[in-house]
Amino acid sequence: MSEPPSPGEDPEKGGIAEQLHNSTIKKLTWDNVTVTVKDRKTGDPKNLLENVGGNVSAGEVLALMGPSGSGKTTLLNLLARRTPKTMRHTGNVLTDGISLSQTGFQEANSFVEQGDALIGSLTVRETVDFSARLSMDRSVQYRQRLSRVDELLRSFGLTEQAHALIGTPLRSGISGGQKRRTSVAAQLVTDPKILFLDEPTSGLDSAASFEVISYLKDTARRYNLLVIVSIHQPSSSTFQLFDKLLLLSQGKMCYFGSIPELAPYFASIGISIPSNTNPAEYLLELINLDFSRDPAATEKLLENIYAACKTQKNPESIADPSSNTSSLSVASSAKPSTLSTVLTLLHRLYIKSYRDVIAYGVRLAMYTGLAIMMGTVWLRLPATQSSIQPFTNAIFFGSAFMSFMAVAYVPAFLEDRATFAKDRANGLYGAFSFNVANFLIGLPYLFIFSIVFSVIVYWLVNLKPEGGAFMRWVMWVFLDLVAAESLVVLVSSLFPIFVVALAIVAFANGLWMSVGGFLVSPTVLNVFWRYVFHYIDYQAYVFQGMMVNEFAGRSYTCGDGCRCMYDSPLKDQCKIDGKAVLKVYGYRDGRTGKWVGILVGIIAVYRLLGFLALHFRK
Repeated sequence: MSEPPSPGEDPEKGGIAEQLHNSTIKKLTWDNVTVTVKDRKTGDPKNLLENVGGNVSAGEVLALMGPSGSGKTTLLNLLARRTPKTMRHTGNVLTDGISLSQTGFQEANSFVEQGDALIGSLTVRETVDFSARLSMDRSVQYRQRLSRVDELLRSFGLTEQAHALIGTPLRSGISGGQKRRTSVAAQLVTDPKILFLDEPTSGLDSAASFEVISYLKDTARRYNLLVIVSIHQPSSSTFQLFDKLLLLSQGKMCYFGSIPELAPYFASIGISIPSNTNPAEYLLELINLDFSRDPAATEKLLENIYAACKTQKNPESIADPSSNTSSLSVASSAKPSTLSTVLTLLHRLYIKSYRDVIAYGVRLAMYTGLAIMMGTVWLRLPATQSSIQPFTNAIFFGSAFMSFMAVAYVPAFLEDRATFAKDRANGLYGAFSFNVANFLIGLPYLFIFSIVFSVIVYWLVNLKPEGGAFMRWVMWVFLDLVAAESLVVLVSSLFPIFVVALAIVAFANGLWMSVGGFLVSPTVLNVFWRYVFHYIDYQAYVFQGMMVNEFAGRSYTCGDGCRCMYDSPLKDQCKIDGKAVLKVYGYRDGRTGKWVGILVGIIAVYRLLGFLALHFRK
C-alpha cells in the first residue's frame, strides 16, 4: 500500500497539488437551521432538524454523528443543497459569510454518496480519469489531467491498485475500503472546495474505516478542503481523526465543537465519559431514546443536554458572519462541450460493454440460443401450404421473443442510471448527453445481435431464399431490438427499481404480443384495442414487415389433390400466392417505407420520454 502524503507538505509547491488546493473558500457556517416535513399519519408539521448551527473551516474534517433518525443525513443534504422540495427549511447557510448562488455552490462542492456508484468493469485509474475528463476545464491538457489523476491516486494510496478492476458480480475487484477511497478520489479530481460524504465507512470494518478517514483527513489538510462527513458509530481511533463533531439526537444539537474539548464539555454538565471507553459509542448509547431501558430518564437527560447546548459558550459553536467577504467568487470553469461529454461517455460505455459480460454478452448468448432453438424446431420448412402456418408462427415467435429478451438489459441500464444520477448531482453532465451516449453505444451491438440471429434462423428455417429478403429481415430484427431497448430505457428511467422495471417491461411486451396482429388478426381485433394500442405497437409493424417480406412474391404448392387452403390467382397451377395469406391479416405490400418511418417515430418517442423522465425526475 502506498504511504499517505505528509500533512505538512506545502501544497503551493506541489505543481498539480497547487491546482487542487483550495484558496477560495475559508469557512462554511450555518445557524438556526430548522427542517420541517408533514407527518404522514397526522398531517401536522414535524421537525427533522431544530435550531441547528455550526461551522467548518478549510483544512478541517467535521463529523455529523447521531443515532439512526437523528437528522444527520438531513443536515448533510441541506448543507449540500440536496433537500427535496417536500422539505421546508429555515435558517442561514453561508459560505464565507455570504450566500452563494446555486450555480456557484455546485461549482464549489462535491458529494460522495453512501453507496459506491462505481462502474465495476472500469479500473481504479479509469474511474478517476473519466471523472476528470467529464469535469475539467477544456484548457487542461492531456498530460496535466493524467498528472492530476496520478497525484490523487498517490494521495489515497491507490497507486498499486491503479490498474485493478473495481469489480463486478462475475469478476472480483478491489476491497470495500479501496472502493470508498476511489469514490472520494473520483470526486476530488473535479476540484471541489467543499466535500460532503454520506457515511463513507458504512459496511466497512474498523481497520478499513480508519484507513478511509485517515486518507480523507490527510487530503483535507493537503488541499485545504472543507470536509463534512455523516457517520454512525466510528471506532475510537477513527473518531479521534476528526477535527470537529456535531452531535445530534431527534434533530436537536447535543454538542458542537472540537474533539479534544468533547470530554471536558460533557464533564462540565455532569456527564463523565469513562476513560477506557469509545467516546462515540458511549455518547450514542447515552442519547439514543429508541433503545433506552428507561425512556423517561433518557428523555429528561436529553432535555438537559439540549438546554446546555443552547447556552454553550464555545465560540466555535456559533455561525460567524464576521468573515463576510462580499468579493467571494467561485470561478466557473469552462466545462467540456456537449460533444466532448458525449464522446467521453461513449468511451466509458464502450469499455464497460466489452468487459462486462452482463451488459451485452449474456444477451448475445440468449439470442444465439434462441436462434439455434428456432432453427432446429422450424428446420428447413418446405414451400408448401402445410408450412404456411409454421412460417407465420416462426415469424411471430422470433420477432416477439427477440423483443421480450430485451428485459436482460434492465440491470445494466440501472447501473448506468445510478452512475448518471451521481454524476449529474455533482454537475458533471445532464440527461441529454447521457441519453445520446446510451443510445449510440447500443446500436452496433444490437446490429451484431440482429446479424447473428438472422444468419442462423433465416437459412435454417428456409425463409424466402433471396439476398434482398434476408437483408430486409435483418433490418426488421434490428429495428425490433432498438425499439425494445428504448422501451426498457423509458420504463427503467421512470421506475429505477429492478423488480418493478422488469415486471412492467414484461407486461408491456405481453400487451404488444396480444395486440400485434398474430394472436388476433387486425381485421378481427375489437375497436378499443386496435385504436388505443395496436397502432402504437412497434411489434405490430415488425410482424407486418416480416410477413410481407416472406409472403409477398413467394408461392406455395397446394400438395396432393390440389386442395388449396387459400384462394389465389395461382390456384389453377395448384399453388398459393403468398399475397393471399397477407390478405387474411389485412396486410398489403408496398408499405415498407411507411412502417419503417412509424417504427423510427416510436423509437424517437420512447427515447424522448426517457430523456424527459431523467431530466425531470431528480
